Amino acid sequence: MRFRFCGDLDCPDWVLAEISTLAKISSVKMKLLCAQVLKDLLGEGIDYDKVGKLTTDAKFESGDIKATVAVLSFILSSAAKHDVDSESLSSELQQLGLPKEHATGLCKSYEDKHSTLQDKLRDTSLRLRRLDSVSWRVDYTLSSSELREVNEPLIHLKLQTHGAERGSSDTAVVSVSPDKFRVLLTELKQAQAMMNALQ
Repeated sequence: MRFRFCGDLDCPDWVLAEISTLAKISSVKMKLLCAQVLKDLLGEGIDYDKVGKLTTDAKFESGDIKATVAVLSFILSSAAKHDVDSESLSSELQQLGLPKEHATGLCKSYEDKHSTLQDKLRDTSLRLRRLDSVSWRVDYTLSSSELREVNEPLIHLKLQTHGAERGSSDTAVVSVSPDKFRVLLTELKQAQAMMNALQ
């Protein structure tokens, strides 16, 4: 069977296996767990102490807690990624065996943060590195010890980037001739025009 929240594909086996684990906790605690997972997905971090307290009644072990967080994270992020409305998500989760009260609690949390979650996923998807700053300098060589007259400019570009992980930054320094710089500039302008046409 195909599910919209899985991108119109079959539900992964590990998700099916963890649905029964989710059913062991109360629907109220399920909603509070969803709030913690959503905070994590939105980059605010998850409070594992709170998650541990929410799952004590069900006598979850460490592995069960991690599996619960993983399956909720998958369901919420996949549903947002595939733009599934909360009613459809609730129906699909019930088809997988999640009790109606649990599905309703999960979907209420999802509905409240749906657009915020989509924005966050959009901002972080397909991004390896982000450009922080660009600085440049042109050196003009008049002559050298080898040649009496050179008269040639050299362009130095310094690109400061940071990665998807926090605190990972990098600096790249590139030196190019005027001809190569013109080619680079032309190709960047073409790429920007193509990107603007897609918007």
